Amino acid sequence: MTKHMRLIISVLFIVIIVLAVAITRFYSNTDQSAELSGTQPAVEKKLSADNSGNHIFTDSAGLYGIIDSNERVIVYPEWQEIKFTDSDLCIASKQIRGKKLFGCIDYEGNIAIPFVYSDIKSIKLSGRNFYAAASSDDSTYVIYDQNFNPCFSRVWTSYKEDEDDLVLTSENGVYRYSVTANDIIFRNAVIKSETMNHSYELEVTNKNLLSKLSISSLEKMSRAVDRYIEYAFTGDSSLLKDIDAEQSAVFLTLFPEDHSVTSKTLMSLNDVSVYSSISDDDLDHYKIYITANISTNSKMADSRIQYLRGDYKAIMEFVYDPEKGLRVLSGDFVPNKLSYPAKSAESKQPADTNEKKNEQQAH
Repeated sequence: MTKHMRLIISVLFIVIIVLAVAITRFYSNTDQSAELSGTQPAVEKKLSADNSGNHIFTDSAGLYGIIDSNERVIVYPEWQEIKFTDSDLCIASKQIRGKKLFGCIDYEGNIAIPFVYSDIKSIKLSGRNFYAAASSDDSTYVIYDQNFNPCFSRVWTSYKEDEDDLVLTSENGVYRYSVTANDIIFRNAVIKSETMNHSYELEVTNKNLLSKLSISSLEKMSRAVDRYIEYAFTGDSSLLKDIDAEQSAVFLTLFPEDHSVTSKTLMSLNDVSVYSSISDDDLDHYKIYITANISTNSKMADSRIQYLRGDYKAIMEFVYDPEKGLRVLSGDFVPNKLSYPAKSAESKQPADTNEKKNEQQAH
């Protein structure tokens, strides 16, 4: 065998070895692929489908997963429940630390909304989908839009649907929103509060006010009213420390110039309203009016104690500064003095009565 032939045979041998290795690797990879496909869970039962042909399914253990239109498993069956939505996310539930918790996953099984909810319910208003997610810790609700973006920067204690309106409740009030095809409009706010053991409600329906004043601003106003009214009766200035007031703010106590008053008692609060106020600056000003029914005891000059009861209107002014937020400017009562009955009216009646008696006796 010539040297040239031996070289050709060696090259052919090497080629055969390379081909053999390549063929072995091909079949090895094929076997591995077949083995992997064999580990994919068996679909026990197909359930609902989305618009893309993906199906929710259950396996032999009753757990939920998702297969695509080619019946390839895209979400492994490890969930207790899965529901399609109109978004790119699915509502799912899972047993976590002994609790069945709800959240959202994408179509690859990745967690998009954390599993911290005891339930996630669908709400349909004006043809739009919303979702109410109930916290497993305190049963408060987060309202999500159809893409699972939070609609509000707060949680709610309850919600209800009223035709195309969404009525939301917090610890401090009830708020109504009208849902249209393109918007969510703040329609009504009822802030509930209490001061000195008397409750009252601040209701706002004015569209212009509701477009400018947020819920947090309205609640802040209500808290300031609570503190001011108690301060007006007690004179305790520490009550004003937790309200955001301008340094130049003026707060007057009740009947400050009447030193004969020995006691002041708040009997009721009603007729609460808020208005925009005209001002010289370019900032938004607001005033809250609230009627306080007040009873007083006054020590008169002849040492008699006179009891009086009447309505007095408390007024608080606020200003909204984009840099400082909502601030309190003043608190006062109108009138801020007791309405004593005219002395002439008191003395005239007995005199007239005596004259009539004398006339009767003369006849």
